[in-house]
Amino acid sequence: MRPGTSFSFTAVLSVASLLLSQLAPVHAVTVTNYANDFIDPQYVLSKDFSNITVEAQDTIISWAQTMAAQGPWSVMNKTYAPPTGNKHDYMSWAPYWWPDCSNVGNTTELTPEEIWVTCPYVSRDGLFNPDGRTINDIGEFEDMANAILYNALAWAINGSSVYSANVARFVNTWFLAADTAMTTNLAYAQMERGPNGQNGTHTGILDLKCMAKVVSGVLILREGKAAEWTSDIDTALNSWTTEYISWLTTAKIALEEKAATNNHGTFYYNQLAALQILVGDNAGAKKTLEEYFTTQYTWQIAANGDQPLETARTRPYHYRAYNLAAMITNAKLGAYIGYDVWNLTSKNGKTIKDALDYAITLPAGKETASELWPNVVAVGAVYGDADGAYAKWMLDNAGNTYPADAQFLWNQPFSDSGLVKADATTTSSGSSSTSGVRQEDGARSIGASWNVLAMAVGAAMLAVFA
Repeated sequence: MRPGTSFSFTAVLSVASLLLSQLAPVHAVTVTNYANDFIDPQYVLSKDFSNITVEAQDTIISWAQTMAAQGPWSVMNKTYAPPTGNKHDYMSWAPYWWPDCSNVGNTTELTPEEIWVTCPYVSRDGLFNPDGRTINDIGEFEDMANAILYNALAWAINGSSVYSANVARFVNTWFLAADTAMTTNLAYAQMERGPNGQNGTHTGILDLKCMAKVVSGVLILREGKAAEWTSDIDTALNSWTTEYISWLTTAKIALEEKAATNNHGTFYYNQLAALQILVGDNAGAKKTLEEYFTTQYTWQIAANGDQPLETARTRPYHYRAYNLAAMITNAKLGAYIGYDVWNLTSKNGKTIKDALDYAITLPAGKETASELWPNVVAVGAVYGDADGAYAKWMLDNAGNTYPADAQFLWNQPFSDSGLVKADATTTSSGSSSTSGVRQEDGARSIGASWNVLAMAVGAAMLAVFA
């Protein structure tokens, strides 16, 4: 940045160019990245699927193949190392923090690397810094988590060892292999850069919120006794997870995240409970979930069903949907271990259903409306939809493609609004098949780095010229 400037157009372009040089090839197929979810492996392994889920099954197979083609993923893929110098350490940058170089006294243009350590950083809530994914361990983890989930589901649907082998390979690369594995901490997650930064912050714990998806995939293979999920891999992953749980329950920044009153706290409990289930500590998982539902949950839903801590943010529609996804995941984790929380109420007497009912009354505006869709289907599947109001809302808002969305398979029973014309033919794997897959309008993209860059740089340009 030039002397005396806070946000430089040249610096933005420089960072954008740097990011472009590191992007993986763009994939045309769109895959939905749900904020979080947990899937009961017994439901999937039973294959007792309604005929109206055939399109969702086909979508899962397609997404599994798309994601597998992009892997494997590793923390070692980043260009820059954290302060330890060890790329095995997970690393990310706080997304809403921007450099202010107006008083650093430089006489020449600073390089991006110099900006990262020289300029103080200031928070601009809800506005992503365009260089935030220059270090992309978070994107790598999210892609890996989704690849594990969809490939495990694909294996359960059609039994092909190709998919179970993919899961084993992705787990081994990210967690276990000596040359590629992540160390068992998030000490450098969502670092606040600048001369006084270079340490992780509690918000970085959110980076691994998708552990519930990883656990879902592993449990499907483990309980389904997939040959490719060997006892050696299972034992090694349990060992890694046990070490990480120890860090997650003792580290200062982890405990700060646990205490967060909003979605950050909700997602912390998602992550911890899922990992405890993975290592067979169901009693610990129940204790974790009980703690959430008797603390944070009690003040997260107001008397009118609003989530005031999310509404107060710069993107309220997103944050309501986001925290709802985390609440629903905690409830699903509870159901898996026999702890029914669906009718537990906040101090204002409101349930998860009440929070969803309020959220669907509000317009998305300029925010991403599709974030709320999986929550509507999940709530309708659990609480029922006797008058068809949720199905009608989905048809009116998500359009006639919603039964083809992957989550429609595991969020059942839910009406397809008569949209699925199930083919009577059967595939060689024994599952029903349709001739085509209808993709969700407005689906978010996984691994579509170009879209992430375009939106981030666009926001940066607006910041420069505002």
